[in-house]
Amino acid sequence: MKTTRRLGILAAVIFALGITGVGHAKTLKISHVRPQDTAIDKDLRWFSETLEEASGGKVKTKIYPASALGDYTVVQERVGLGAVDMACQPPASAADKRFQVVYFPYMVKSWEQAKKNYSPGAPLRQVVADLYAEQDIQLLAAWPVYFGGVALNREPVSPGDPDAAKGIKLRVPPMKTFQLLADNTGYLGTPIPFSDAFTAVQTGVVDGVIGSGAEGYYASFRDVTKYYIPQNTHFEVWYLIINKPYFDKMDDAQKQTLLDVADQFEQRRWESAEADQAANEQRLADYGATIVEINDDEIAAIAAKIHKTVWPEVLNDVGQEWGQGVLDSIVE
Repeated sequence: MKTTRRLGILAAVIFALGITGVGHAKTLKISHVRPQDTAIDKDLRWFSETLEEASGGKVKTKIYPASALGDYTVVQERVGLGAVDMACQPPASAADKRFQVVYFPYMVKSWEQAKKNYSPGAPLRQVVADLYAEQDIQLLAAWPVYFGGVALNREPVSPGDPDAAKGIKLRVPPMKTFQLLADNTGYLGTPIPFSDAFTAVQTGVVDGVIGSGAEGYYASFRDVTKYYIPQNTHFEVWYLIINKPYFDKMDDAQKQTLLDVADQFEQRRWESAEADQAANEQRLADYGATIVEINDDEIAAIAAKIHKTVWPEVLNDVGQEWGQGVLDSIVE
């Protein structure tokens, strides 16, 4: 069924390219996962306006917020096929489980270290670019989002003790890294699609969510978030991507303009991301959530357990030698 769907999309794309040709100007569609007027939506509007001006009106884009073009896992596949031109979103591991490597919990400890590892020229950045390239996707820029945490609709239980059985069900993204992260810190991980997650918390199917951070919880879960634990579960980065065959066929001047504006888009975000994380934690608090205190020693204890229990299992999933090579390349 999946192969049939991919072939159907591919046929439509080939037909469309045969009619229009990549040389003709067209408005590129950019998908993202958040509602209008969120940080990523505003930054992509800046990107779109700046790109059009810098290209003399030759490269135009239209933004589709709130997953209007489909769930991010589907959109990534469609970008590779050319059915969606561009996106700025989390990488999906459905087509290639090696993408789980960017979600290794407790892989980086600080914003300074994160920038060293996710910026252009860093080994980890190149790993991500290579994985995308195998799906006919060109990586243009990174958009750092936040260090993650846990959002709960009920009072937390021993949040700083990874060995305490908490009896709390958490929605986890359908990805092994987050399932293992929840299960190995005393929670009961329950994989639920993002589109159903809010209702699952609201109706009590689960007691909270893991896999996002304050920005995501404020944007999509603030009405069901009574407690937020900023325990730095993982460092989340979204990537600005474009269909690689289309990118490769752009003329040199337009291609360079796109790369230059994409770099500005990334650098602007690095300058604001850490403050934006703090602001979103405050927004949750202002909306009525309790920000649960968790200290550096407790975070270190959680990280130590995750390194011991979760990392080996994920390495087996992505390939021991390849995955360990990625971890060994992390810059302190």
